[in-house]
Amino acid sequence: METVKIKTEVNPKKTKLKISGAEAIIHCLLAEGVDLLYGYPGGAIMPVYDELYKFQDKLTHILTRHEQGATHAAQGYARVSGRVGVAMATSGPGATNLVTGLADAQIDSTPLVCITGQVTRHLLGSDAFQETDIIGISTPVTKWNYQITEAAEIPEIMAKAFYIAKSGRPGPVLIDITKNAQIDEFDFSYEKCTAVRSYNPIPKPDVQAIEAAAQLINNAKKPLIVWGQGVILGKAEEELKALIEKSGVPAAWTIMGTSALDSEHPLNVGMVGMHGNYAPNVLTNECDVLIAIGMRFDDRVTGSLDTYAKQAKVIHFEIDKAEINKNVHADVAVLGNSKDTLGLLLPMIKENKHEAWHGKFKEMYKVEFDQVVNNDIHPTKEGLTMGEVIEQINVESGQKAVIVTDVGQHQMIGCRYAKFKQSRSNITSGGLGTMGFALPAAIGAKMGAMEREVVAIIGDGGYQMTIQELGVIFQHKVPVKIVVLNNDHLGMVRQWQELFFDRRYASTVMVNPDFVKIAEGYSIEAKRVSTREDLKVAIKEMIASKDAYFLEVKVEKEDNVFPMIPSGASVSEVRLK
Repeated sequence: METVKIKTEVNPKKTKLKISGAEAIIHCLLAEGVDLLYGYPGGAIMPVYDELYKFQDKLTHILTRHEQGATHAAQGYARVSGRVGVAMATSGPGATNLVTGLADAQIDSTPLVCITGQVTRHLLGSDAFQETDIIGISTPVTKWNYQITEAAEIPEIMAKAFYIAKSGRPGPVLIDITKNAQIDEFDFSYEKCTAVRSYNPIPKPDVQAIEAAAQLINNAKKPLIVWGQGVILGKAEEELKALIEKSGVPAAWTIMGTSALDSEHPLNVGMVGMHGNYAPNVLTNECDVLIAIGMRFDDRVTGSLDTYAKQAKVIHFEIDKAEINKNVHADVAVLGNSKDTLGLLLPMIKENKHEAWHGKFKEMYKVEFDQVVNNDIHPTKEGLTMGEVIEQINVESGQKAVIVTDVGQHQMIGCRYAKFKQSRSNITSGGLGTMGFALPAAIGAKMGAMEREVVAIIGDGGYQMTIQELGVIFQHKVPVKIVVLNNDHLGMVRQWQELFFDRRYASTVMVNPDFVKIAEGYSIEAKRVSTREDLKVAIKEMIASKDAYFLEVKVEKEDNVFPMIPSGASVSEVRLK
């Protein structure tokens, strides 16, 4: 495979020394500032692990209990810290077990570098033991991948991997390294990559496009901002806040954009999407200018594209040209990093308040509060609801916790009701919807921000997909808090079966083990609650604990998540019950 030429920044302290490819990999990681990685050893990657053993004082390796857990932990670490997450595995099944995490990171724009071992070069293509074409398998789910077959390629390719993973719109990179390349020696030197030929990660902003956007915003009577994770990835939180406050435009968020703006900011009008808030969903189809910032018009946000915001002029601020006009036509497209483009836009925006328009959001929120929200967080029925659990966590954590959600009903409830005062506080599997994501991602998130409280909110179904990662918490004493909302069902599928399949609960009933005993088997303090009084005490105790804590909450079996836009329906067709 031909090496792609790259431009590099010269390191004046660069020196050459003859070392093995395996040791070179460790030096590359250290040169990129990596001090923590997740993985699982095996035959084809053993030379690298042998070198890793010698560098334990500089580079911490966390042994996950499954390679998928390594990728999700690296994702959690990357999402909360803003750094590149690193995972490592052996060839064959070790490599293929990374694929779900790679796909998750690709669609959610998470910077990862995954390193896999491979059989010796002369065995490639021979169906050798634990050989698989991980380059072919991972191509659709990585930003870039490459197979190294010679030791001398390692520095250049590793430098390029980190640059591509973190630049522009971030994403996962996989580097596959044959065993001979790990063993052979070469003259090592390392230069960080600063550019790649024909790769333009951050488009230069078009001032004329920004002026056109400003004119539309200034003349709008019913403008609406919808922001996504691009604001967080671009570190544009302050620019977003300044734009909202100066323009007076109501602002809503996608799941991945959650926490970029204080949840209780007066111009924050809630979440859009299938289980988003009533007002921003319905009024998307009434606004006259829709300002999309760092979001990709996912189908869960738009519902039926045939009816989505057809009355509005659409302004799309986006770093990735491929997203422009992919799903929704943009009347004005502004390419570039959101921090740069919003910074250029701000001086052109006139001050406004849009009080009458805000009044409509407030009226509709009252309808949603009376019919949905109040029943979710202040229920009158005997059984516990998922919403009141999240609300109690808000109270005890002071809205400062990092909330890591799995996938299902609890995810939607968590994203709807968790309150945040700090960016990079909501970590979830957005685009891929990976059950089993939360437990390892919470471990990674805690290791990426040890000073912050990290609470994983998980359903009883998804929890059992990666429950073995409790072993990481046990071995490495990771003080993460785990809340399993147990309704003895695959809750989201059950909700659809109730609403659209005449309550035929096909294969959604869960016969669960004793989760408390399992947690205690890993020496994790554990408790089970089923009453309101016990819930408040347990959450207070959990947040106050300095160690890992497991809390199982028995919740209502038919506690559905509303509002809800049925699949394929218009955003205007929101169901409140």
